[in-house]
Amino acid sequence: MSVWTDARARALLRGLFDEAVHAARPDAMLAAQLPPPPAGGRTLVLGAGKAGGAMVAALEAAWPAEAPLSGLVVTRYGHTPPGWSDHPHRIELVEAAHPVPDAAGQQAAQRMLALTQGLTERDRVICLISGGGSALLSLPQPGLSLADKQAVNRALLASGAPIGAMNTLRKHLSAIKGGRLAAACAPAPVLSLLISDVPGDDPAVIASGPTVPDPSTCAEALALVDRYRIALPAAAREALQQGRWETPKPGDACFARTETRGIAAPRQSLLAAAALARQQGLAVHLLSDEIEGESVDVGRVHAALARACRRHGEPFAPPCVILSGGETTVTLPPPGSGAPTGRGGRATEFLLGTALALQGEPGIWALAGDTDGIDGVEDNAGAWVTPDTLARAAALGHSPAAHLAGHDAYGLFAALGDLLVTGPTLTNVNDFRALLVT
Repeated sequence: MSVWTDARARALLRGLFDEAVHAARPDAMLAAQLPPPPAGGRTLVLGAGKAGGAMVAALEAAWPAEAPLSGLVVTRYGHTPPGWSDHPHRIELVEAAHPVPDAAGQQAAQRMLALTQGLTERDRVICLISGGGSALLSLPQPGLSLADKQAVNRALLASGAPIGAMNTLRKHLSAIKGGRLAAACAPAPVLSLLISDVPGDDPAVIASGPTVPDPSTCAEALALVDRYRIALPAAAREALQQGRWETPKPGDACFARTETRGIAAPRQSLLAAAALARQQGLAVHLLSDEIEGESVDVGRVHAALARACRRHGEPFAPPCVILSGGETTVTLPPPGSGAPTGRGGRATEFLLGTALALQGEPGIWALAGDTDGIDGVEDNAGAWVTPDTLARAAALGHSPAAHLAGHDAYGLFAALGDLLVTGPTLTNVNDFRALLVT
């Protein structure tokens, strides 16, 4: 019988995570999707997202040296490729804040719209879009301030709303997202290259769809405001009620010369991890790359499934690996409620729910992490759960249940030395979860 030590189990799970991230790196796949330079025109590159730095580096490396190339891409602070500033570049790369926008992101969005002025049918625009672009490309509608957008973003992040709902509202409060960037680029043809971080890989949801038609409406955005109790300035509520901030819809002439290509997605990364696990002789069961819901609840469900495998050999016989992806949520208490709120993100809260539900079940290890290397706003990608997580926590005087009640999963896993710290990976295909059942 194969012996699974703690070190072996951790190494396996870390290898699967690294393989998933590697499969989503743009340097291996972006070049094949590039069009030829336009004859007699210029090529303008625009973009936003946590993978923006790696995407623009891959594009510059593949673009003919003699062909005109210029543009502006914005990525998250700390996500510029190493050594980027050591050499001159044809495309400018700037950094801004995520997940709450800042003035740097607003200035980048304003500059992008300015760069679209004077584009003609002979020119070409290549847009590099990845997760995180909603916050990084922040340009409030007239009458809204940056502070207003920041307040809305903070409320959305704490509301427990799924990403699709969040981005429906973000699009309608933006002067550049929800297809408006494509409208500004017309009549130039626009090719959007996308790295998906959303369940279902819908281009209209990735970074709030700056270059694709938006099927959602002002009325739907307003309904989400009311459902999730998001405070809006009176001017914004009135604009949504009257439909003044409606986004360009499918069939709009501004999309006549637009094309969208996905170059990386969550399922692709999960399949790469699955292939690696099978190479090591393990059965693999990929649940879904579209799992949503409260992080702790999703963790409990994964734990129940793993325990059933371990105790009864059903629905899967061990040894096996269970994989899943998607984007879960963490609903925080409202400001002023007096409820404690610690540190953590979706991945660590999922793992805390998993650990509590496993109750020290032997032979089960778990790893969860955000493929961009940042869980929420922390310095870790995620963490590990081991069969002795709860016992080690108790020995150190920590109550996992209390950490969960205070949304302080980071604090627990930091105390245990079980944080997964990778640094920015320069890509982003959402959450990765793997459970090893021996």
